Amino acid sequence: MEIKAETSSNQHIITAKQQKRAAQSFTFFSCLAVILLPFAIPLFIWVAASIFMYAAAANHPNPKVCEYIKQSGYRFYSTFALLVVMAFFGFMLGEKIGVLNVLFLVWGISVLLVVPLGLRDMLRASKEDWQDMTMESEYD
Repeated sequence: MEIKAETSSNQHIITAKQQKRAAQSFTFFSCLAVILLPFAIPLFIWVAASIFMYAAAANHPNPKVCEYIKQSGYRFYSTFALLVVMAFFGFMLGEKIGVLNVLFLVWGISVLLVVPLGLRDMLRASKEDWQDMTMESEYD
């Protein structure tokens, strides 16, 4: 007699590739937004979109994905807070060293805070041993 594993209709499989992409995507777009900071518009678009992406991924069933998203979120949002502070108080420093120099200084600090660690995390996520997950779904 053969026993077959039945999958109910309310089970959902999250593939290893989907989990890896979920762990890397927030970091990738955060790095891209910081690199394109001089153009300002991609940063503001990403700040708005990142809130939804962070909220959706922060409750991922795989805790490894949540950890990657959380660390990337800490880096990006703290850097964005620095940008907000510099927008308000940077004019004082701009009077001393020049507004353009302040802009390049803030951009350089932002890139140094987000991009190297973001690249490290994306590489670490690509080397992780991701496994397919089966998840019960309440909705069908």
